[in-house]
Amino acid sequence: MIGFNYLYDRIDMTDRQRAIFWIIWESEPVGISAIATKLPRQVSIPTLNRDLAKLKETGFIQAHGRGPGTKYTIVKKALMSIQVDLQQYFKADPDNRKIVDKFNHELFAALRETVLFTDIELDTLHRLTEEHKAKLNTISEANYKREFERLMIELSWKSSQIEGNTYDLLDTELLLRYNIFAPGHSNEEAIMLLNHKKAIEYIRSNLSDYEQLSLGKIIDIHTLLVEGLGISKTLRTRLVRITGTKYAPPDNTFVIEEALNELCSMINAMPDTFNKALLALLLISYIQPFEDGNKRTARLTANAILMANKHCPLSYRSISPAEYHKSILLFYELNNFTAFKKLFISQYQFAVENYF
Repeated sequence: MIGFNYLYDRIDMTDRQRAIFWIIWESEPVGISAIATKLPRQVSIPTLNRDLAKLKETGFIQAHGRGPGTKYTIVKKALMSIQVDLQQYFKADPDNRKIVDKFNHELFAALRETVLFTDIELDTLHRLTEEHKAKLNTISEANYKREFERLMIELSWKSSQIEGNTYDLLDTELLLRYNIFAPGHSNEEAIMLLNHKKAIEYIRSNLSDYEQLSLGKIIDIHTLLVEGLGISKTLRTRLVRITGTKYAPPDNTFVIEEALNELCSMINAMPDTFNKALLALLLISYIQPFEDGNKRTARLTANAILMANKHCPLSYRSISPAEYHKSILLFYELNNFTAFKKLFISQYQFAVENYF
């Protein structure tokens, strides 16, 4: 049994009910007798039946059959909104974690029916947006240009660092402002950073294009990000594997294109900018439409959506690459967005408080 301390967003759940949930997830379909034997403490069958009834009532599990032969399984949608202790979760080796290891075609429909941000979270984000807009109303054009350049440098540095780039922030500044290449680094690392600058400047110059998202606009950003790096600029035609997880994204170009078009349609139909940006970040990364550069493309596409709707872009300056990778891997493996949502909210607050 996984000994993690899981917290639930929408249900007041006891420790025993948490344990029952994960026993079912690891062993489904499983009967009540097997559940009882795997619990860390002995519990009566009537008490266990009440716990199972509560989990079923709240939509976390489902029962199959009747009487002693009843088997229980997890409602996979319930996995999406559970808060997970990342450090505990990733103590288990990739091959020992039970996950949703194939591309989940039902995920789009599930996300359409899921509340991504709570009312309190949205209130906080919209308040921060008003602070950002108030700043923009009082800043001079010269100061805005300097601040945007600072954000561009820090975003380029951190986004590249997340992908393994070893330039530090000061060397990145020298490269992007004065075209001074840092000694001891590969030419590819410099190109990755310079490509970020080009892509960010392109987005800023074409903001109205990103009021509505399309497959072509995602490809445009990816093309700029991978220029000169020997990476194909077209949608993938073969399988890719992701370090640290058994999750396998789709390997069929038709499926990839169909998923991206569905993503664009879903985002364009949403009224709230934060939902649009979060889904772009998560789903472009999840689909892995290109042979490389997917997470970079996701980050800049999400920023394009934010900026096109007069919201503050994210620099990710204050997060560690490990935190980012674990949060996105959790979405790959359980389609669970809570850790990444927390990261998104904290980085939006950081951006509003530290730029412009």
